[in-house]
Amino acid sequence: MTTFVTGGLGFIGSNFVISHLKRYSSDEIIVLDNFSYSADINNLKDVISDWRVTIKNVDICDMDKLEEMYATFTPEITFHFAAESHVDNSIRGDDNFLSTNINGTHNILKCIKKYGGKLVHVSTDEVYGSLSLDDPSFSETTPYDPRNPYSATKAASDHLVRSYVNTHNLEAVVTNCSNNYGPHQHKEKFIPNIIKHIKNNTPIPVYGNGSNIRDWLFVEDHCDALLTIGKNFKRGDRYNIGGGFECDNLTMVSMILNIMGKPPETHQNWINFVVDRKGHDLRYSINSGKIKTQLGWEAKTNIFDGLRKTVEWYL
Repeated sequence: MTTFVTGGLGFIGSNFVISHLKRYSSDEIIVLDNFSYSADINNLKDVISDWRVTIKNVDICDMDKLEEMYATFTPEITFHFAAESHVDNSIRGDDNFLSTNINGTHNILKCIKKYGGKLVHVSTDEVYGSLSLDDPSFSETTPYDPRNPYSATKAASDHLVRSYVNTHNLEAVVTNCSNNYGPHQHKEKFIPNIIKHIKNNTPIPVYGNGSNIRDWLFVEDHCDALLTIGKNFKRGDRYNIGGGFECDNLTMVSMILNIMGKPPETHQNWINFVVDRKGHDLRYSINSGKIKTQLGWEAKTNIFDGLRKTVEWYL
């Protein structure tokens, strides 16, 4: 079948294209990407000449161009990754986040409403807000409580998708994932930034005191979950996707220092504590019980193997 992948030159999107091609040998994939700063054509260099892959320079905020794509290719399913995703950027200026994450998603919904097809809307656990150390993990029934402009725009896009399911019977599901890591991630993100500083022998900037906790999900596991959801599509459903490994930022830095051969007694010397991010959420934690019970999916990559693969790719 014909599959649209929005943001397919970005981090998760490009990994998804590669995973999709491996699993479904006869599907045709149309990548829609606006070639922004976080997109990289080299992310798909190994499959760019594959007859199953077509790359189109399309901004989802350009309704005329987007509708032309849907009218021409009429995809059976769209996996929607395209988004502005860096929290720090949203704090410095949020206009692009509102345009892409809300209006762009709205354009996709209007196209699918008109031309048909299914939608897997890829969102984030940040829509749920922040947890204390003792709070239970986010579930699919956790109330939304976004606390920065990025997560607010993603929450709005989730609500838009679900409203189209309810009002227009749109064939759509919403997924909320924890922090992804792995090959192809932009250098502005936490783990690539750590690797870069160690490689360059420069201090690693860490917000606040490094106690903020995240649930880490290897990107290939995330792609596997999304493919499983696409195959077992159920209109109006939603799934949390987590890696099952929580740690604070200082622990993550030490793990990568170990992988890159830096002695434990030197780890503290690598840390450069910087002024904390505004409104920095303390902890994210995902309960993936629903997708495990209903679809039999769970993360397969342990954190040590995933980080080694990631470090090797960047080096």
